[in-house]
Amino acid sequence: MKAYNWGILGTGNIAHKFTRALILLNNAHLYAVGSRDAERAAKFATEYRITRSFGSYEEMVANPGVEIVYISSPHTEHLEHTLLALRNGKHVVCEKPMSVNASEVNIMVEEARKQGLFLMEALWPPFQPSYIKADEILKSGKMGRLLHMRGKFAFISPYDPELRTYNMKLGGGSLLDIGIYPIMDILRYMGEPDSILAASVLSPTGADESTSVIFKFGDGRMAEAYSSFTTMGGVSTEFNCEKGNLIHTRGRDRNQHLVLEFPNDFDDRIFTPPAQGYQYEAVEVMNCLDRGLTESPVVPLSFTLTLARTLDAVREKTGIRYPGRDR
Repeated sequence: MKAYNWGILGTGNIAHKFTRALILLNNAHLYAVGSRDAERAAKFATEYRITRSFGSYEEMVANPGVEIVYISSPHTEHLEHTLLALRNGKHVVCEKPMSVNASEVNIMVEEARKQGLFLMEALWPPFQPSYIKADEILKSGKMGRLLHMRGKFAFISPYDPELRTYNMKLGGGSLLDIGIYPIMDILRYMGEPDSILAASVLSPTGADESTSVIFKFGDGRMAEAYSSFTTMGGVSTEFNCEKGNLIHTRGRDRNQHLVLEFPNDFDDRIFTPPAQGYQYEAVEVMNCLDRGLTESPVVPLSFTLTLARTLDAVREKTGIRYPGRDR
């Protein structure tokens, strides 16, 4: 099994989660971490026994030992940092959303293809055991045709204009931070909608504190997505099929439940992946590189582009604007 040298770009909360997952993998070598603050990088490296630490992103991606860069910086910096890594010859896994609009995502995709390097948006749900089981059940035909979906991701984040959740300079707002998950599920299982209805409640900074979306399909199917920083709505995706329902829930990142409901029966299954399950997307990246692939067949770049265009369409209808970033 080939081992790959990983570089962690950024040292925020999600970087800690992803790094704790990489530790579980024998073929993932924690080689480098980069931060704009050398002391933060050194502390992060010590905590996870990472070989090298750098006080700038430029130094880290230029290091010849780094093979794969995981980008955990704010949404608004993803374009810059992905291009920086790709142009230094590194494969890239970029946190979601890939960027704040489809135009920027397209630039990133084109650069990866130009360089012949691997690029994947870090959409971790499709690689989780519970999602894989849901795929299996839905594809088996046991549930009949999928007619409707309802997805939500909501938790309470008190208003603070400096927080990542509300700061527009950091790509704040519930849609891009957590609304991306139910929308991703709907696109994966039902395809692109024929029309979109959407509304948001905007905070004083312009970040959406809550967003609701209705997707309509030409064949009569419908789906709903909801995200919010003002309710304890939790995380779930409900699949309403001809013969029954499949309900997927989780306590944020762990304790994933999959429930099958039939008229006179039900089946409840619990999945608790170690390290919150982020290791599964890292496994996918390294498996793809072993096979000489430059994108994941599970989360292909075409899907990332579709997701970005859909998020743009929702923002257009709801009035969510990122100053200087809408093209």
